[in-house]
Formats: sequence, C-alpha cells, structure tokens
Amino acid sequence: MDAVRHFLHEWRLVLLVIHVCVTSAMIVVILLQRSEGGGLGMGGRSDALFSVRGQANILSRMTAIFATIFFVLSLIMAWSMTDPVRATRSIMDRVPAGSGAPAAPGGMAPAPTAPAAPAQPAAPTR
Repeated sequence: MDAVRHFLHEWRLVLLVIHVCVTSAMIVVILLQRSEGGGLGMGGRSDALFSVRGQANILSRMTAIFATIFFVLSLIMAWSMTDPVRATRSIMDRVPAGSGAPAAPGGMAPAPTAPAAPAQPAAPTR
C-alpha cells in the first residue's frame, strides 16, 4: 500500500507543476491581449508577422485552450486528492464505542439544554 501512496504523491506533484505552468502561460496570454484601451498589445505595425486581427484570434484561441487545460487539470487534481485507503473507511469508524451522549429514541440526538442564568453580581463596596 505504501507503493501506491508514493506513486499517487509523485503523480500529484507532476500534475501540480503542470498546473502552475499552464496557469502562468494563461496569465501571460491574457496580459498580451489588446483591451479596449490598448492594453499590453504587441506593436501596431501593419507589416508585422501577425496583423492586429490575426493576433487577437490567436491569443483568444490560446486563452480558450489554456482555460480548458486549466479546468481539466483542476478537476483531475481534485479527483486525485481522494485517498483510496481513506475512502473505504467512514469517519464514524474512528469514534470510540462508549463516547458521547446516549441517543434518544428514533435515533435523534437529545435536545440541547438551556444554559443556566448567570449569578447576580456582588454590590460594590467602598
């Protein structure tokens, strides 16, 4: 069972590194996009490798791709955090047999009692 846990730990670490790289790339691509006010867009020359329109399309596609990868990796990482050893046990298995208040008939817990009234403060003395 230790080999399985070690493998899962290593796999989670690889997923985390990939997730951080995808997140960083997505941040860079989003910051490169041209906003309404110009943003951090790359140059405005017409003879550039990408036109403004082509650049916007490529950056939008890259954003969508990175966002999809980010979402899928998030789901995989959340799913992988379940430990197969712990998933088969209930939290109630860890409760000692004789602990707690006795259950009321019907399986209902007893109603909480009202707290006692505080004592009257003593009169101040001079």
